[in-house]
Amino acid sequence: MATDDIKHKSDTVKNTFPVLGMSCASCASSAESIVKHEPGVVDASVNFATGNLIVEFLPDRTDAAKLQKAVQSVGYDLLLEDESTQQETLENIHQEKFKKLKTRTVAAIILALPVVIIGMFFMDMPYGNEIMWIFSTPVVLWLGRDFFSNAWKQARHRSANMDTLVALSTGIAYLFSVFNMFFPDFWLRRGLEAHVYFEAAAVIIAFILLGRLLEERAKGNTSAAIKKLIGLQPKTVTVIASNGAEKQIAIEDVHAGDVILVKPGEKIAVDGMVVSGNSYVDESMLSGEPVPVLKKEHEKVFAGTINQKGSFQFKAVKVGKDTMLAQIIKTVQDAQGSKAPVQKLVDKIAGIFVPVVIGIAIFTFALWTLFGGDSGVVQGLLAAVTVLVIACPCALGLATPTAIMVGVGKGAEQGILIKDAESLELAKKVDAIILDKTGTITEGRPQVTDILWLNGDDTTKDILQSLEKQSEHPLAEAVVNYLGDVSPVSLSLFDSLTGKGAKANYENETYYVGNKRLLTENNITMDGKLAQQAEVWGDAAKTVIWFANSSQALAVLAISDMIKATSVQAIKALQDMGIDLYMLTGDNEATAKAIAEQTGIQHYKAEVLPQHKADFVRELQRQGKIVAMVGDGINDSTALATADVSIAMGKGSDIAIDVAKMTIISSDLNKIPRAIRLSKQTVATVKQNLFWAFIYNVIGIPIAAGILYPISGFLLNPMIAGAAMALSSVSVVSNSLRLKWKK
Repeated sequence: MATDDIKHKSDTVKNTFPVLGMSCASCASSAESIVKHEPGVVDASVNFATGNLIVEFLPDRTDAAKLQKAVQSVGYDLLLEDESTQQETLENIHQEKFKKLKTRTVAAIILALPVVIIGMFFMDMPYGNEIMWIFSTPVVLWLGRDFFSNAWKQARHRSANMDTLVALSTGIAYLFSVFNMFFPDFWLRRGLEAHVYFEAAAVIIAFILLGRLLEERAKGNTSAAIKKLIGLQPKTVTVIASNGAEKQIAIEDVHAGDVILVKPGEKIAVDGMVVSGNSYVDESMLSGEPVPVLKKEHEKVFAGTINQKGSFQFKAVKVGKDTMLAQIIKTVQDAQGSKAPVQKLVDKIAGIFVPVVIGIAIFTFALWTLFGGDSGVVQGLLAAVTVLVIACPCALGLATPTAIMVGVGKGAEQGILIKDAESLELAKKVDAIILDKTGTITEGRPQVTDILWLNGDDTTKDILQSLEKQSEHPLAEAVVNYLGDVSPVSLSLFDSLTGKGAKANYENETYYVGNKRLLTENNITMDGKLAQQAEVWGDAAKTVIWFANSSQALAVLAISDMIKATSVQAIKALQDMGIDLYMLTGDNEATAKAIAEQTGIQHYKAEVLPQHKADFVRELQRQGKIVAMVGDGINDSTALATADVSIAMGKGSDIAIDVAKMTIISSDLNKIPRAIRLSKQTVATVKQNLFWAFIYNVIGIPIAAGILYPISGFLLNPMIAGAAMALSSVSVVSNSLRLKWKK
């Protein structure tokens, strides 16, 4: 990348385009390479499993149309369509491709079958060679034509891929057989038999087409998570016009500010705020929680969630790409298309794999010709063909991305949004987790936990609620919510007392609500039982509020930011995994200590400023720890960006969610041990895939070259090699799909 490109990197545009026509990992490498060399391209990455090109470019130097021309020049294509219709078009292309591939595969198997039967059991029958030629010709030249055309396109650009291997192996086997059929005397004069290998050419193509068919189906299965998410959005909505009339419009035509009617059982189309009516809404697609949530006036609703029995109207706030559902879809797509660090190494191997295999095939032919005796040329040719057939970079190319795709998709289904492959790969190594307190371990909103009335007499609770309703103190709302539906009373002379509380008059009596200092200053008597209970709550780091009349305290209340019901269980699960937990909070020492004791966290820090959270992350990293940071607020964003693995709680701030590489949609800490388990399972699957892909090629290529021949006289049949090659890719994809059913 040129220096002037670097200077303008801030002006770059990042886009994702589906790449059409790829057949293997080397294709992805070839398409990526051509895009990277285009003027104005800052970075490009093509993922074979997802079929996507993620490209960052300078819009004043290049555009989508130029990138498409570059990709077309090497035999592929880019789908340049609006995002709203792109997925549907891709689905249609995928289905069409699958249908054609199925037809070709069935035809190839039907035509190859008699060739195999004659070639193996009836070689000496009259006109056997000619019958095999008639059946194998359409398989090689018609049903397998794409292999040859793609190989030619690659050769024109001094490149090679999987199609090159198939075209060379089947083309050589077919031409060699045609020559032997028409000119058998050439070999007979040299004392050799004129064998034909029509069955090898036909069966190789049939097997590879079958392998690609199974691969195509498996790749369709891995993107099921995105299809499910897209299916959550309705196609049309009912909009309420200014005159009150109802009108059905397409979801693409909805604008922010439109008032939308949601009827019982309907899906909510866009993000918005309820303006009238109320109903329970199933938000399980966002939170993973099965219990519907009550939505009333001024409450937020989200696209893709399902309305239950009631109906309501809401004003559209976020539409199109801005809705939470659209963000989730994009996050899943980006993560499934991102490359894990191990995948970058695999891509390099796939890029040089094909030329190396061609080199091995030529070397094999040369060795057989020199040392193979009278039949050395024939055996050499067969061995070279077998090497070309058995070697396949597809298993290597699919090993990592298919596992990552399934892992990310499974995470999304469980309410764990994973933004990139790197964090999914790294999560298994995490040995230290930093937890923010408020909103992460706790609910993030104050609630009344306890109340004690003087002599059990709560007849003045209507006065307490009316007093708190007028108060601007942030804790007043907690008291109002706790007291619930109480008939309000009319107060007079309300006065807010900064730093102490509030007071007001009711029926010639003054009532106070606030801290202990407020009562002391007004010489109000505090009953011993109330004072004793207040002390107990204070020791437990709860905020204590007093309610009194002009002479005595009437009640004492305890307010606390409640620990989430799932936090203690999740913390124990993480500790059982051998992970060190640290709690950081801006709260005071007493509160921090109380929360740590209640949850079983051994390490905590109180009164921590936002910038010091990031410093603490770096401190742990210097100790050699792989650190995960879990937070929900803007004050956690620096620490999240610094950590090796960053996890945001889904009900937190947008900034925290943007910065984090993982988001727990339901804000349930139990999802974190689940995410770590998912990481371990995914990485284990990647390693299994890579092991089998490498072992397959390391063992298969020497056997195909004839390494066992001097020892045991064994030579691998090219037809068997074709079957083994196809099965290697299928086994890798199938192993990845096993992830779906792991717990």
